[in-house]
Amino acid sequence: MSPYSAVRVLAKLTSPASAPILSHTYTSRPLSAAHLLPLYLDHPPPRPNLVYLPTTSPPTLVFSLTHGTLLFLLTTSSELEPLLALEFLHRTADAFEDFLGAPLTAARIEAAYDVAAQLLTEMCDAGLVATTEPNALRDVVEVEGLAAKLLGSISLPGKPPGALGIGSGGGSGHGAAALLQQNAAAVPWRRAGVRHTSNEMYADVVESLSVTLAPSGRPLAAFANGTIAFTAKVSGVPDILLTLTGPAGKHNLAGLVELPVFHPCVRLSRWKERPGELSFVPPDGRFILAGYEVDLMPAAGAGAGGWTGESLRLPANIEVKTGLGALGSEFEVRVNVNKMFAVSAAPAGPRGGGASGRPFGGPQAGTLGSPLLEDLKITVPLPPEVRNVPELRPSRGDAAYSPSDKTLEWSIPAKDVASGTSYFGLRCTVAGPPSDEEQEVDSDPTGFGFKEYTYDEPYQSAAAAPKADKASEAEGEDKEARRVAQNKMLMPTSAAVSFSVKGWLPSGIKVESILLDTKKSRGLGEGVKPYKGVKYLTISKGGVEIRC
Repeated sequence: MSPYSAVRVLAKLTSPASAPILSHTYTSRPLSAAHLLPLYLDHPPPRPNLVYLPTTSPPTLVFSLTHGTLLFLLTTSSELEPLLALEFLHRTADAFEDFLGAPLTAARIEAAYDVAAQLLTEMCDAGLVATTEPNALRDVVEVEGLAAKLLGSISLPGKPPGALGIGSGGGSGHGAAALLQQNAAAVPWRRAGVRHTSNEMYADVVESLSVTLAPSGRPLAAFANGTIAFTAKVSGVPDILLTLTGPAGKHNLAGLVELPVFHPCVRLSRWKERPGELSFVPPDGRFILAGYEVDLMPAAGAGAGGWTGESLRLPANIEVKTGLGALGSEFEVRVNVNKMFAVSAAPAGPRGGGASGRPFGGPQAGTLGSPLLEDLKITVPLPPEVRNVPELRPSRGDAAYSPSDKTLEWSIPAKDVASGTSYFGLRCTVAGPPSDEEQEVDSDPTGFGFKEYTYDEPYQSAAAAPKADKASEAEGEDKEARRVAQNKMLMPTSAAVSFSVKGWLPSGIKVESILLDTKKSRGLGEGVKPYKGVKYLTISKGGVEIRC
């Protein structure tokens, strides 16, 4: 008996802060959507992905997933593996987006309730997870397309494509053969009878960079999380071998790649025997082939003490200097762009030289030979005591301060980065709470700064004047010292850099080859050589952070 046979699951799709738009019950009598949503929203944000409702009868576990503007809720009154429930919600959102279109909105779901109901029915049966692969769902979920609407119920003569004749040739025989072929699919994640006029295979390797730097610039932690997205538009049932290599070759790839995860189509035995080789029969279309993590820091005892930010070869290094100016109310952010990314491969000029100085016929921008740095942005969070930033002086680009979230953003256009300039600077002046003198002026309703004077004190003699000057000078120094101490509390404590780089990966992992095994593949056709392509992309959304 399956451990999930008695699980009570209720899948709900709702729009935040609105009434539920779709509900599907698998087993038992779970909470209604109208009753569940208020109980879930009673929890203060940020809400966890798992919420326990002990006041309901019976007590209920609520798993949640936010996808765009929609909220997916799944409930159960029995113990359930949390990762299973969350993965089911993710696959439900992906299936809806694949069938109904992206981005997934409430209007798209309301316009295709029949398709949504079929998806929810096929993906889970009586609380047991069933078919979740998009290619397998396309074989069992009926989607009325434009051709079906035009043809209606017209029956066309001829043999159905892909049908195998059984018996003496009755019409029912063709239908039974087609159903038999559909149910006998050896690869559950791939549709049967796939046909493409242009056979293509693409691999997109995307890595997200996460680096934390100390005030001295020494890295404290550096990780690259990679994803290999593969697009297979090949007829029949292809058998593909994708080979990865590292900076030092394939021999150390097993020690470089940590926490690998694979699509079910990947043969794990081949990866264990030969790390770096991914052998698989792909689903039709685009899918996530594998994911991994790479620790960019050296191993303990391998010279980590002298490891610096430059050793990571980041596209952009950042430096922050605080407490500048006479009163310490200024700070400066400096960005150093790596020379490898400071010049782009511009189109060649009429004399054989590119506008960027590269020779004629040089590497194309966005490839391994010429990485392209884009979307360079620096974000500086400021303390809540900062009242305003009256002066922003960037050397290049545009800088703006948002008083609502106390964040300073500085964007540098790609044309400035490609101009050959390596160093960029931003000088800022911050203003904190008003001083006592400013508060006194603000409290004066007339605005003339009238002050109450008393003459009860005795007149000062000429000999006492120098003492008064010294006292006022000491008082001024105390005020200046207090102002410097106050401005020190207004300085930023960190800064983050965001960017994207085409044609470069921080881990150094590359796709060495993509081969199609013609002996193991079926239905491809003789002499067909699919087109192959590989792209590399690094994304850092505030991932490179330096502490001040």
